[in-house]
Amino acid sequence: MAKVNALSAYRQTRIKTASQGQLIIMLYDGGINSLDNALELLRHRAGNGNDPSKIEATGKAIIKAQEIITELMVSLDFEQGGKIAETLFALYTWFNKELLEAHVTLDATRILAVRNSLNDIRKSWAEIIAGNAASKRPDADAGINIAG
Repeated sequence: MAKVNALSAYRQTRIKTASQGQLIIMLYDGGINSLDNALELLRHRAGNGNDPSKIEATGKAIIKAQEIITELMVSLDFEQGGKIAETLFALYTWFNKELLEAHVTLDATRILAVRNSLNDIRKSWAEIIAGNAASKRPDADAGINIAG
């Protein structure tokens, strides 16, 4: 029980202290993990028949990914993001549509397509965030001159 509470506290602290960019990455990670979970459950289901608990768990994993994608949608800033925000909104809308269909039909191909697309966008965000962090670092030559 104490281990669970410590993990929960760690997660809450990590979220509270994260930058906006890091939060976006965390959302992508959560969506990707949920879809990986759904795909894994579908693989197990294929070998074990129509186990209702696996079907329910798969549905919950898909819904969790949809909720994360919806959170990404509402976080878009159309004023500053312009065309990029519009494009992401269209992609997120498509992702949720595909996941709705995948939920109904238990179609692993659709889930995998959304998962891979989310991962590609996540990589792009990670590069942008890393580039911004690197540009904010002070130059090594800009330190204190102790030579006198």
